[in-house]
Amino acid sequence: MRLTAVILAAGQGTRMKSVLPKVLHPLAGRPLVEYAVETVAAVTGTAPVLVVGHGSEQVRQTLGDRARYVIQAQQLGTGHAVMQARELLLGQADAILVSYADMPLLTQATLRAIVGGYQQSGGVMSFLTIIAQDPRGFGRVVRDAAGRPQGVVEEASCTPAQLAIRELNAGVYCFDAEWLWANLSHIPLSPKGEYYLTDTVALAVSQGRIAHAVQTSDEAELIGINTRVHLAEAEQALRARINRGWMEAGVTLADPATTYIEPGVTIGRDTVILPGVSLRGRTVIGGGCRIGPQAVIVDSLIGDACTVTMSLLEEAALETGATIGPFAHIRSGSTAAH
Repeated sequence: MRLTAVILAAGQGTRMKSVLPKVLHPLAGRPLVEYAVETVAAVTGTAPVLVVGHGSEQVRQTLGDRARYVIQAQQLGTGHAVMQARELLLGQADAILVSYADMPLLTQATLRAIVGGYQQSGGVMSFLTIIAQDPRGFGRVVRDAAGRPQGVVEEASCTPAQLAIRELNAGVYCFDAEWLWANLSHIPLSPKGEYYLTDTVALAVSQGRIAHAVQTSDEAELIGINTRVHLAEAEQALRARINRGWMEAGVTLADPATTYIEPGVTIGRDTVILPGVSLRGRTVIGGGCRIGPQAVIVDSLIGDACTVTMSLLEEAALETGATIGPFAHIRSGSTAAH
């Protein structure tokens, strides 16, 4: 099956109150959009199509050829956004995965589950849902008596009974490509004057086709970033995910709540990270080290069995067994021996 992803990244992000395009705001040291692009590319094996609008040139400069680009000149909803990719992808893919540049915590496992649900259901689409007490503005999934999805109702249009529904639509989809391109133009215009991709669920059901729902239990994956408050929530969730991964890999974190590790960092087994440590960029730390407390290490190479106490290292290299600090500042190009 030829699978291609379309990532929606055209929103202005006005609630961020920033001159920087929303999808370029940093999360754990990297632009939001990079997470979405890398995750879908790992699932599909191809460069995704990025639907861009506000700040499109800055986005292109950031990603280069890691994505293909189409422009959504007018903001007329998610259905309209996906339609912008039709000309580029028509006949080029069997299935289309649709995701968002402002949902950076979606995992490869979840996207693969959505694709697998589409393939196994025999339907024309699958979509991601979650059972949650806080609706966060998501649409509600309406099912029939047999439990089959019948449609998604946007929160603003819900009846009181529908507002009580706790199954929420996350807005991530896998479509049969031929069906999608033939039916996007049939999405009805919403009261807000936009075309919502959520309406494809009811559209498929009205044609006697299957719209399959895939549930996730991880609410952190569905954090959509529209404000700096959301950005902080995502930062906290991502830091917890990264820290847990390193602890499960054999690294001791004395206080995970005060430990900041960016995604590009590598740490060897039996290293101990003490409180107040920040590991950034492409830092590589060997095994059996003791880092901290209160150490900042940026783009540096730390050998095995090193000790770094209350110090700042930038683009530095420590040989095996080296001891640094307290209160040292090792600058770019410096090498410290045992």
